Amino acid sequence: MSTGNGDHSAPGQTSPSTPATPETSKSMFSSLKIRNYRLFAMGQLVSNTGTWMQRIAQDWLVLSLTGSASAVGITIALQFLPMLLFGLYGGVLADRLPKRPLLVATQSAMGLTGIALAVLTLTGHVQVWHVYLTAVLLGLVTVVDNPARQSFVSEMVGPAQLANAVSLNSANFQSARLVGPAVAGVLITAFGSGWAFLLNGLSFLAPVTGLLLMRTHELQRTAPRPRTKGQLREGLRYVSRRPELIWPIVLVGFIGTFGFNFPIWLAAFADDVFHGDAGTYGLFNTLLAVGSLIGALLAARRGPGRLRLLVAAAVAFAVLEVAGAFAPGFWLFAALMVPIGMFGLTVNVVANSSVQMATDPEMRGRVMALYMMVFTGGTPVGAPLVGWVTDHYGARIGMAAGGAVSLAAAVAIGLVLARVGDLHLQVSRRGVTFVPNRPQRELVRVA
Repeated sequence: MSTGNGDHSAPGQTSPSTPATPETSKSMFSSLKIRNYRLFAMGQLVSNTGTWMQRIAQDWLVLSLTGSASAVGITIALQFLPMLLFGLYGGVLADRLPKRPLLVATQSAMGLTGIALAVLTLTGHVQVWHVYLTAVLLGLVTVVDNPARQSFVSEMVGPAQLANAVSLNSANFQSARLVGPAVAGVLITAFGSGWAFLLNGLSFLAPVTGLLLMRTHELQRTAPRPRTKGQLREGLRYVSRRPELIWPIVLVGFIGTFGFNFPIWLAAFADDVFHGDAGTYGLFNTLLAVGSLIGALLAARRGPGRLRLLVAAAVAFAVLEVAGAFAPGFWLFAALMVPIGMFGLTVNVVANSSVQMATDPEMRGRVMALYMMVFTGGTPVGAPLVGWVTDHYGARIGMAAGGAVSLAAAVAIGLVLARVGDLHLQVSRRGVTFVPNRPQRELVRVA
């Protein structure tokens, strides 16, 4: 992590003041030895399980009410539209306000949205516009919650454990993804979507309790930034001057916009291609989560990743997504969800930890807001477009198109990074790699 102006920080590097230790580089669960992070992780595991239950229930409810993949895409777009419109302002607030009380407020508000949707569904009054409205409200809260939660991780664990904690956060999220869809599929089939929404709302009691139980004197808090003019422009200038920040953000933007539309594709494959039910949809999501969990645990074991790994994982993810789109049988399609999830999660973890470690602490809220805005804020553009293609040309063409755009972006940005880092392509028995033209001139550390 850079402690200066960031000019010499790059993914995969360690600050001289925070040398890597054997524990940092080798222990897969080293961050959990920190009490505050352990409380945070336990609370997030519970609420993430509820969140995945609501995601499955919400997508299936919209599909049941409308019979349209485009409507599912619109719901997803509305949930992420606030991030696209206001995401950078959320980062300014995250840098300006104390993060722990801010997260108590946002997590409580997110729980209330789940309870509201549960009441509407269980009383039989739910309509599709209710789901749309709830998605927008949840998105507005997420605008502040995401950058605050992402940057709060460094306050809990410090720079030496940051990469490990980011990976474990993803493993936490994907572990919940193993349980949430399966439970949601059973609940929806047996009792309806309303109970999944209710359990999600109540699940936010866990992270709020964990935040309140933390020992504040053990936090490595960054002093909140005073309110001044130009903080938003300052954050954008900061990123624009650093290739090690801007190109990973651009890459995850393309993949997040076009390659991560699984709620649309998996719902369409479950319903239209394989003629299944909510349980089939839950199974696909569970298998995707298995791969994602494997990817997260490997990332936690590996430590900080470099940009070369990011590009390679993005290419593998996109190729597998295209292959999955044309899988002829149910079980082959289902099996491909595992490696797709693994490489997709690797892209996210490596990009996230690389960007955080290359960012100065006082800028982290704004930089992570930009990261999340690009990664998830592109969904309002991508989801309706992908939903329209899926409705008109079928699930296979829709998923293949998303994978093809992701592949083109990964290859193009890989070539840009190679040029910026003064690298050239080398083909050998070991595979295709980028190697330095002049080893002493490493402008961006991608080797």
